[in-house]
Amino acid sequence: MTVPSTGPNLRILALGNDILGDDAFAFLVVQRVRERIPGVEVKCSSASGFHLLDDLLGVEHLLVVDTVMTGTAPPGTVYVVREDELEVTYGNSPHYTGIFETLSLARALNLNVPREVLIIAVEAADCLTVGGPMHPAVAAVVPVIAEMVERTSRNFTSKLS
Repeated sequence: MTVPSTGPNLRILALGNDILGDDAFAFLVVQRVRERIPGVEVKCSSASGFHLLDDLLGVEHLLVVDTVMTGTAPPGTVYVVREDELEVTYGNSPHYTGIFETLSLARALNLNVPREVLIIAVEAADCLTVGGPMHPAVAAVVPVIAEMVERTSRNFTSKLS
């Protein structure tokens, strides 16, 4: 039996690291929207793997903002996907555990994790250089994604009211 939610219906989770070039992207996005979306919880996290569990608990809907490095698209390319649209490929070690594996385990344990997850990600050029600058194409989409996050949050909360 899943524990009922006691928190907000929607959480925005910004994933990244503010000292690693493009990986600061999500934090910049939520800085722009944090005050403009009343009633929505906003969290920033540099955690990964099973350390993300605390950021996933106690909410029905989750909007994740992150960067990805697929190498198949130019920096600044925007991806919007729902969790159920992705095929999860499990790593061969707990060191390669991501958000989807963590959600899967939490659901298997009947923990209170989101039933709906939407991911907005941007193709990054460099998420490894400490103190590195953000790629101009990635920086250019910060206001675009901030508006998208704000609009999506309003749509979520109006459906939930």
